[in-house]
Amino acid sequence: MVKSTDSRKIQELLSRSVKEVIDNVNLEKKLKSGRRLRVKFGIDPTSANLHLGHSIPLRKLKQFQELGHKVIFLIGDFTARIGDPSARTNKRKVLTEQEIKKNMKDYVRQAAVILDMDKVEIRYNSEWYEKKGAGFLMDLSSRFTYARLVERDEFKKRIEQDIDVSMLELLYPLLQGYDSVALKSDVEIGGTDQKFNLLFARKVQRKYGQQQEDIITLPLLIGTDGFKKMSKSCGNYIKLTENPTEMFGQLMSIPDVLVWHYLDLLTDLPPKQIEEIRANVSKAILDPKEAKLRMAKEVVSCYAGESAAQKAEEEFDRVFTKREIPSVIPSFRLPKGEVSILDMLVVVKLASSKAEAKRLVLQKGVKINGKVHDDWKERVEIKKDLVIQIGRRKFAKVSQ
Repeated sequence: MVKSTDSRKIQELLSRSVKEVIDNVNLEKKLKSGRRLRVKFGIDPTSANLHLGHSIPLRKLKQFQELGHKVIFLIGDFTARIGDPSARTNKRKVLTEQEIKKNMKDYVRQAAVILDMDKVEIRYNSEWYEKKGAGFLMDLSSRFTYARLVERDEFKKRIEQDIDVSMLELLYPLLQGYDSVALKSDVEIGGTDQKFNLLFARKVQRKYGQQQEDIITLPLLIGTDGFKKMSKSCGNYIKLTENPTEMFGQLMSIPDVLVWHYLDLLTDLPPKQIEEIRANVSKAILDPKEAKLRMAKEVVSCYAGESAAQKAEEEFDRVFTKREIPSVIPSFRLPKGEVSILDMLVVVKLASSKAEAKRLVLQKGVKINGKVHDDWKERVEIKKDLVIQIGRRKFAKVSQ
C-alpha cells in the first residue's frame, strides 16, 4: 500500500506542471485506491548532462515517490543506438556504444539532486533487448502497420520533403513501447514531444495482453535563448548539477518573459504567489529585476539548497551590481615572460581554441586587469598576477 491517498496531493500531482493526463479519471481512481503504482520515466543517454529541462519530469516523479509509489528510472542504453525521432526534422546521429556508456555513467548521481535514488528502481533496456533475437523483432513488428507508424508529424514532414526515414526510426516507438511491457508499468510520464511514443506504448501493452498504462505529458522548458526548448544540441541549457553561483548567473541572463515560466516549472512556489509577483511587476509595484532575482534564488534553492542560493545571490551582487571580481577565480600559473594573448586564453580555458580566442579579442570581449585588449597579435607579459575577464561572467587569474 502507498503512504498517502490525500486528495489534495493527488490533485496537485495531476495538475501542477501538467499538460495532459490520459486517462485522468482512471489514474485518479488508481491513485486513490491505495495500490502502489509502477511509474516509469525513460531517458536515452544522448548527452552526458541532465539539465533543468529534465528536472520537470524528475520533480513529477518525486511527487509520486512522496506518495509512496515505485518510481522506475529507465536509461535507454539500447534505444539510444537508434535515436528518438521525436521533434526532429532530420535523422539523429547514431551513437557508438562507447559514447552511450560515457554519457550515462553519471545519470544516477545527477538525478539524485531531486530523487531519493535508494528508493528508485534503476533499469537499462539493454537488459531485455540484448537477450532477444530476430524472432522477437519480427513478432513485435508484425503486430503493427506501417500506416500507424508514419502517422507522427515528424515523419510526415520528412516524407513530404523527400528526407529519408530509416527503418530503425520507425521501430523506435515499438521498442520504447515494449519497455513498458517489460517493466509492467502502470503510469508513464514524458514531455509533450513524447506524446506519440507514450500513446504507442499503450498500444504495445494491449497487443501483449497487459492493461495499458496511463500517461502524463509535461510542458517543455524553454531554453535560455528564450525560443527553443532547452537542450544540449541548441546550447541553451543549464546543467542540473551546475555550480550554484554559475546557475544563478545563467538564470539571471534569461529573457524577462521566461521568469514566470521558470517559476512555475522549476520551483515549489504556489501558483497564487507566482501570479501575485507577476501582477506586481505588471503594475510597476515590483522591479522586473527583483522578480528575476527571486526566480533565480528559488530555482537554485530547489536544486542546491537555501544556503547555497543565498551565497550565489551575494556573489552575483558582488560581480554584477558592485562590479567587483568574484571571490573565487580559477587560477593558472604560466612561465615568466611573454605569451600570445590567444594562447593564454586557451590555456586558462576561457576559449576552446585560438579561433574562438581571436573572435573574443576582436569583439572587444577580453579584459586584463580591467582594461580591454583588442589586438589579437598582442603578447602579454606575465610578471605579476593578472585577472582576465571574458564578458561579464567568466574570469581567470594568471600568475608566475
